[in-house]
Amino acid sequence: MQWLETERNYSVHTLDAYSFDLNDFLTFLSGYFGEMNNNTEEYKPSLNDLKKLNVIEFRAYLAWRNGNKRKKRNGKKSEPSRLSTARALSTLRNFFRFLEKEGISDNQSIQLIRTPKLPKSIPKPLSTSEAKEALENFGTLPKISSVYNGWISDRDVALMTLLYGCGLRIGEALQLDVKDVPTEGVLVISGKGNKQRIVPVLPVVLHAIKKYRDNCKFKLKQNDPLFVGMRGKRLNAGVAQSQMRKVRASMKLPKSATPHAFRHSFATHLLANGGDLRTIQELLGHATLSTTQRYTEVDSKRLLEVYRDSHPRAIA
Repeated sequence: MQWLETERNYSVHTLDAYSFDLNDFLTFLSGYFGEMNNNTEEYKPSLNDLKKLNVIEFRAYLAWRNGNKRKKRNGKKSEPSRLSTARALSTLRNFFRFLEKEGISDNQSIQLIRTPKLPKSIPKPLSTSEAKEALENFGTLPKISSVYNGWISDRDVALMTLLYGCGLRIGEALQLDVKDVPTEGVLVISGKGNKQRIVPVLPVVLHAIKKYRDNCKFKLKQNDPLFVGMRGKRLNAGVAQSQMRKVRASMKLPKSATPHAFRHSFATHLLANGGDLRTIQELLGHATLSTTQRYTEVDSKRLLEVYRDSHPRAIA
């Protein structure tokens, strides 16, 4: 994991996912080689075991993974998707690449496993009116307790306004400390691969953050997390997602209406109002323009809907 962090600049979120997948793989190997060696106790795979792995055994792992409906990190079970299977293969390829680089093992069998074809993903943003209404609804969610005097709602409004106003990922927003927030101007964000980018901050975003900080139960200092939970610790993404589900239910929005949908909305609405792709790419922190170009498909779909609803020859 340290190699992935230092040499490959992987994010904390990716490292967490890779660590989970690698432990999953080692659990499989423990049972697999344990049975082969008639070892009733927990078997610990050796480097020699890793060297001998072949394509059939890697496929056996994937079959085991699917058949057991791999447990999620929250304890619930689910059928692995193509995306999670692709990530698991990426984890193993990086693991065996590391072993080769360190001169520990040279096993190329994993490279012969084909990654499942992933469905083309098109961002699903909120409409302008939905985004505005959702932000308003965060401010009217039932208060958890009168003790908190509504600061929880102010926090949620500030967080979601930041996501929509600056196009941040939820993880990027929650990693911010108080000292990172400017009184005006721009934010410096450390995104995927620890790549930094500069994002302008709208006055409405700063106003929402100020209101939250003024009303927050905890007097946050410069080195404290910007967004905190009820115990004053850094806010967990799961809490933000839970709050979004409440708003989504009240507005009868689709399941795609997640905190990340505000980032999609940021990009789509900029594009619809004349923003150029290169600028949007920089604001989002995308490594390649092709990733940003997905939003042109969303905008084209929107324009087609407007045409169908408005053009006199389209209305028959």
